[in-house]
Amino acid sequence: MKKALIVGIDDYRDAPLSGCVNDANAIAELLKSNGDGSPNFDVKQENDIATKGELKTAIMDLFSGENDVALFYFSGHGTNDDSGYIVTPDYSRGDMGVSMSGILSFANKSKCKNKILIFDCCYSGKMGESNLTQSTETILGQGVTIMTASSRDEVSIESGGQGVFTHLFLQALRGSAADITGRITPAGIYAFIDQSLGAWEQRPLFKTNTSQFLTLREIEPRVSKSILRKLGQYFKTPSDQFKLDPSFEFTNTPEQVHDVIEPYAVQKNVNMFKELQLFESVGLIEPVDEEHMYFAAMNSKSCKLTGLGLHYWNLSKDKRF
Repeated sequence: MKKALIVGIDDYRDAPLSGCVNDANAIAELLKSNGDGSPNFDVKQENDIATKGELKTAIMDLFSGENDVALFYFSGHGTNDDSGYIVTPDYSRGDMGVSMSGILSFANKSKCKNKILIFDCCYSGKMGESNLTQSTETILGQGVTIMTASSRDEVSIESGGQGVFTHLFLQALRGSAADITGRITPAGIYAFIDQSLGAWEQRPLFKTNTSQFLTLREIEPRVSKSILRKLGQYFKTPSDQFKLDPSFEFTNTPEQVHDVIEPYAVQKNVNMFKELQLFESVGLIEPVDEEHMYFAAMNSKSCKLTGLGLHYWNLSKDKRF
């Protein structure tokens, strides 16, 4: 049970924006389904929502109930008044919109297991700060995760009519932040965005108080789980090396017009070698004393687990996927 409230506001009377609704539409479309077309989030969109009251009510509805995940995405104007506000079109002096501290209070009090707050607006780094202590101390309830485009004192950067943060966030959701099993988590998204930005570029903020990361979206895995589970079959212990020989290489057969080496290709070994080569392509194993798996086989060398491979070996032994 996952639900998401997606809000993009362009329609500000004195300072209209141009890309926030498009950003919100793109985020909503990706969150609705996983990469294989299966349903994901139950998405409610409130683009160009007119009033503070309407937006506040929608946020309260989002965090009601006991869903597994409640996700709020906002793209629009933000202000650094007091504890910070996301600005609504009916703003006025002294009443700019919905306060970030108020949104945090709704999330902290919510009985939903996981609460995700994603803000692409100016001064969004104020999100998560307490308005009681008048400090920059972050106070997050259990299960709350916050990701913001900018720090508490920065405006949010755009490029080509789109928020730089949301542009990278969309890439991450499409699969750039997926792990080998196809899972896309908030931590994976943040890591991808952080690695995509240079030292002089605006850095997003990531704040969380959770004991485990949930999956925001899934895509087709680079290696199927059924094959990943075989890591423990090929390598009985983490230090094992899997012995290869020419019978694993499918081109090493008299039918091929080139020099062949005994033992000739054996179909059973060829099938195993294809899986091992798949492991190597995603960094889980590596040949020993050879640059490529082909030469490891043809020269009767071995292959072994990498550091990443050890991680997935442990997961496979513990039946985590």
